[in-house]
Amino acid sequence: MGAACAVALLLTACGSDDEASGNGGDAGDGGNGGSIDVGILTSLSGPGAAAAAGSIRGAQARLDAYEGAGDGCAPDLDFSLVEADDTSSAQGALAGAQKLVQQDDVDALINVSAFFYGAAPFLTTQASTVPVIGGAWDGAQEWKDTDDNLFASSAVPAADVAYATPGEFLESQDASTVAFIGYTTPSSQAGVANAIEATEAVGLETGYTNTSVQIGSTDVGPLVLGILDSGADAVYTTINFDTSLALVAGLKQSGWDGTFVSPTGYGADLLASEPAVQIGQGVVFQSLFTPVEQGTEATEMLKTALQASGNESGVPGFYESQGWFAADLLLYGFEQAGCDAGREQVIATLQDTDDWDAGGLYPAPVPQTTTEYDEQCTFFVRLEGDGFVPIEGADPVCGGTLS
Repeated sequence: MGAACAVALLLTACGSDDEASGNGGDAGDGGNGGSIDVGILTSLSGPGAAAAAGSIRGAQARLDAYEGAGDGCAPDLDFSLVEADDTSSAQGALAGAQKLVQQDDVDALINVSAFFYGAAPFLTTQASTVPVIGGAWDGAQEWKDTDDNLFASSAVPAADVAYATPGEFLESQDASTVAFIGYTTPSSQAGVANAIEATEAVGLETGYTNTSVQIGSTDVGPLVLGILDSGADAVYTTINFDTSLALVAGLKQSGWDGTFVSPTGYGADLLASEPAVQIGQGVVFQSLFTPVEQGTEATEMLKTALQASGNESGVPGFYESQGWFAADLLLYGFEQAGCDAGREQVIATLQDTDDWDAGGLYPAPVPQTTTEYDEQCTFFVRLEGDGFVPIEGADPVCGGTLS
């Protein structure tokens, strides 16, 4: 749920100071003999575990690919992952972060947790000398600071900023009336509000709108009727694709043949489900990074590395991609700071970073010096047959700010 709501918003939680300060061997002081212990905080248990399973695989795949290439710091440093479970809760995220810092004495920490907001205050105060890198989609306010030890491996969401991207894309698909479906959560609702502003900016009509869907609900009958009655020929959602599947099935059974846009679902997990592939034919998915189907040098490296890690298709799921991006930014920080750099040197270097683009996977750099962005670039792909096909002219769509 956290992934869907946060992606939608992007597209439109105690030890002593001495314990937490990370006084163990830094990479640059010879104390760890070239070994860098990288903590990874994610859901290993609880309701979020199934979705987050790919996060460790994604991070490890990036580290393995880096070591295999033998360039940069690879000959000098050995990166090892140390896992911590957020138990699918904010309290668990705090306990997991404390374990990594106080017990495991990690040199850096990767966040792939929807509950990171529970750990953020601890990590930015009592663990402020440990570089913390990851997606900023959990909603923690600390991500908005640019002078601390948190570094976002994807754009930091802003609920009060709308981008033109959804409107420009739907206009290009000849949509005229758009229905909007969202969860009851503030981030999902904000994603809908921003998308409505974008579509109305290009002259599209707003059809049926419902932002009171309960998370996990499959009672889509009223939603289907509302969409059909409003005459909408496009649907834009800020809900999980699991919920969207039921909605898509209901619409198709009623003979609806419009454009259905989902913020999540692009990835190997969907392709592994034959029923999902069958129901999802024609659905449009969004991606903030270059889809592997583009066949660029960067996507081929990602695809090959994931296939080597056990992902048969090489198409990254959401959590898998987040693990990859966080590990990539960490590696970039060490290369720029110097392979013998200590933790605080890595932090200082990343604070001045404005040109990291995940090796070309992002259409534009994700700056660490600001959380305000002039535009938002989104790739759109359509599920056709047993794979995703990039939509011509939407690779990517880059829209400026509207509010």
